[in-house]
Amino acid sequence: MAMTADAADFRAQPSKGARDVSTKLDWGHAWRSLQKLLADKEDTRQVFEIMRALNGKSTAHGYIRLLETAEGGRMAFERKEFADRLMDDAWLDSLPEGSVGAAYRTFIRAEQLSADGLAEVSREGVSDVDNPHPYAWFARRTRDVHDIWHILTGYHRDALGEACLVAFSYAQTGGLGWALIAFGAASRARGTRHPTIKAIWQGYKRGKAAKWLLGEDYERLMAEPLEAARKRLGITPPTIYDSIPAHVRDGVVPQAA
Repeated sequence: MAMTADAADFRAQPSKGARDVSTKLDWGHAWRSLQKLLADKEDTRQVFEIMRALNGKSTAHGYIRLLETAEGGRMAFERKEFADRLMDDAWLDSLPEGSVGAAYRTFIRAEQLSADGLAEVSREGVSDVDNPHPYAWFARRTRDVHDIWHILTGYHRDALGEACLVAFSYAQTGGLGWALIAFGAASRARGTRHPTIKAIWQGYKRGKAAKWLLGEDYERLMAEPLEAARKRLGITPPTIYDSIPAHVRDGVVPQAA
């Protein structure tokens, strides 16, 4: 099909002109940011620093992969900013009970979170986050669905839940930034009597087994019944994570976002 040929051409000849979106790896910066994150699990900015240092190539590959899906070309052409939709309270309130969106609505309001707040953290100290470039748009889309992945996977926002979701995200995206944070989390989890490392590893395996979530139409997904969505997407239960007492989960590994 023409879409495949176009995608190959785009991969071989990236657009010229104003483009601050880098696909180069910066392991030194990523490692320094990881140390800061390990020292202060609430320093969410370091997560984005790690992503910018290591995830550029995976973001580019993910965008090309999106173009090759059944509806990815349409979504890429429309290039909607999903954060805007997630900040629309009327739309969130319209989503049916029992749906992915209803669970997300309850989650963010209980945790006092917002898509806009996460976006603001991602913009700290950089100028390329809102770049009008396909790779930058895809990176924003990946950022904006993070809390929806919490809902789909069943991982809470405690430190272990974030670490498991990081491992899941690495399996889904191939982004080395996710892998580095998962490694840091696992290194901190050693020595506990609970199977925290096994829980993180299970997060990775669940991500590998699931359907590629970045290819989903999220406006449609948000209205889908949660359990039906999990079944359709091949997302299995987080059995090892669920076996660890809630009071243990928040102190063993760094929080990712």
